[in-house]
Amino acid sequence: MLIRRSLQRLSVVFQHVKMTTAYNFSTSTPDDVVLEMVDTKGVITLNRPKVLNSLNLSMIRKIYPKLTAWENDPHTTMVIIKGAGDKAFCAGGDIRAVTEAGKVGDRLSQDFFKEEYMLNNKIGTYEIPYVALIDGITMGGGVGLSVHGMFRVATERTLFAMPETAIGLFPDVGGGYFLPRLGGKLGVYLALSGFRLKGRDVLKAGVATHFVQSDKIQDLEKSLLALENARPQDIGEVLAQYQALSTDIPDTDFILEPHLEEINRLFNGNTVEEIVENLKTDGSEWATKQLNTLSKMSPTSMKITLRQILEAETMTLQDVLVMEYRLSQRCVEDHDFYEGVRALLVDKDQSPKWNPSTLEKVTPQKVDWYFSPLSAERELKL
Repeated sequence: MLIRRSLQRLSVVFQHVKMTTAYNFSTSTPDDVVLEMVDTKGVITLNRPKVLNSLNLSMIRKIYPKLTAWENDPHTTMVIIKGAGDKAFCAGGDIRAVTEAGKVGDRLSQDFFKEEYMLNNKIGTYEIPYVALIDGITMGGGVGLSVHGMFRVATERTLFAMPETAIGLFPDVGGGYFLPRLGGKLGVYLALSGFRLKGRDVLKAGVATHFVQSDKIQDLEKSLLALENARPQDIGEVLAQYQALSTDIPDTDFILEPHLEEINRLFNGNTVEEIVENLKTDGSEWATKQLNTLSKMSPTSMKITLRQILEAETMTLQDVLVMEYRLSQRCVEDHDFYEGVRALLVDKDQSPKWNPSTLEKVTPQKVDWYFSPLSAERELKL
């Protein structure tokens, strides 16, 4: 019952991350993202608050060239990205549109992932200080717009998760790069379970670089825009000052602190089957709860996710994104991605019928296929 309620809460978020048109895949709304220049600073506002600022291809195609232009402009000293409204920075990518496109062979199912990952790489290699104000829901594609940047500022309203194994996908947008670098097996745990981090815990996990309470975010932005010198150290000093002033929100212990030893021990395995066996052998209340959670996830997604995280530990961001693009296209060609979206978004019965239905039935050959190269013309080139 607890797991069903958790999936229902997750579906409420996912329900907002969908097309608002009748799947006209080429739709571009002029104001879905607002791009401004304030003195020497670029400001990006994700402007779809009614759908939790979910990221679509139209937005990607506006943001990427503007970031490139600002990077090539010697007068641009900093970029700030934020979300409109008070609920979300960005709740994720427009996954329902992608699956609808995939069903009819529309190029969106290729172009969305390819151009999104190119944008993730742009952010990860950006030569100008990049500040993401992740105030509110930040999941999936929203993580890709923030986590690879120089500064990520969480608030008490921040809700972070990579919940893709629940919809037959995997933690993409460079998840393979940042998750194994969180320390220990925390990244493996977050990737497989989709566990949600809130507020200061996003900072303590290493996803955010700073924490500022939400009622100070507007003043923080004004202070950043007023900087004469927007060097990284100057920006860092301003962020540290506002973090020090954010005392109204209690600074409690990291929510996963009591379980870090268990996470590092039980989620230390080269296969998902090993992790499941570790949890069964442990038998504690916490371990049993994790087993119940994993039992709801796509077996295929969990297997490709664990391999993704383990292989990416020593890979560059660019190599990770190339690998993840292959995985994304195999998800589009396979079954579970469509089934997960159906169960959480379309029929909303919260009862996906995964195929294969068990870990044992997901063969090594199937997993290898997910990681196999695409044809030369289809590969992601960075």
